[in-house]
Amino acid sequence: MLNNKNKPLNKWIQLISIPAQMGIVIFLFAYLGQYLDEKYQSENYVKIFTVVGVFLAMYNVIRQVNQMSKNEK
Repeated sequence: MLNNKNKPLNKWIQLISIPAQMGIVIFLFAYLGQYLDEKYQSENYVKIFTVVGVFLAMYNVIRQVNQMSKNEK
């Protein structure tokens, strides 16, 4: 009976943590791009790595939501 009561809370915690995970992934990729831009005197790395970070963050969100819906059944 406790498992049924804690399951919705666990689901909400997972959903609330998604924006933080996205922010961390995007920030790290943008930071890496900025570092490479400074090292190689370019302006393209930060743009490329930020876009890659956004796509990876979105992939992670989709994967987590699919996993949560699988576990719900």
